[in-house]
Amino acid sequence: MSLGIKQLTDDHWNKAAVLTKYAVGTTHTGIVRNLTNFGLFLELEEGIDGLVHVSDLSWTKKIKHPSEFVKVGEELQVKVLELDVDNRRLALGHKQLEENPWDTFEDLFPVGSVHKGTITNKIDKGALVELPYGIEGFAGNKHLTKEDGSEPEMGESLDFRVVDFSKDDKRIVLSHTASYREVEAKRTSKPSRSSSSQSSGSNEAERSTLGDLEALSNLKEQMKQDEKKN
Repeated sequence: MSLGIKQLTDDHWNKAAVLTKYAVGTTHTGIVRNLTNFGLFLELEEGIDGLVHVSDLSWTKKIKHPSEFVKVGEELQVKVLELDVDNRRLALGHKQLEENPWDTFEDLFPVGSVHKGTITNKIDKGALVELPYGIEGFAGNKHLTKEDGSEPEMGESLDFRVVDFSKDDKRIVLSHTASYREVEAKRTSKPSRSSSSQSSGSNEAERSTLGDLEALSNLKEQMKQDEKKN
């Protein structure tokens, strides 16, 4: 004889009820019950839990562990992404409550544009940089050197040039050195307008003077020939 306790209560995963209440696209508020390396488990009601993957917490922040974003016992609003009643599986997302800002960032941070950024974290290969609108970018070590040869400190704000942008990978690569080296290159490679115009004006004036002298010489020669004839 096999006995069961859960059968004494209603099944919270009743197929018809769950399909209606937790349809894909609906929004709910739950309590954070557990945090893991890959995400968090959210209790929507007694007996109904869902998983929020760490990548579905924020569009702009690179969150390594959900504890950086939320704590156990806190409430979190989510949207249903996937529902599998047969396997009692519910996939939830928090960032999906807002539109994907990377569609807009593509126009705001084109390659070559320069923006003020603040260094928020330094790692072996470079540094994370917070840009306007809360978006994060990455600058490699070779792109961090300042004009005086020193290295920037944590919390320091500098100009950064966008050298690579990927909406699909949600990646912005930045360079501080490019923000001032390109300006220097332009200064040394292009002559100033004033000197260019002066040079052009000088050449034109020289050509004009030579033309006048030649015309004057021809006129004098013509006058001499006329005098001889008379």
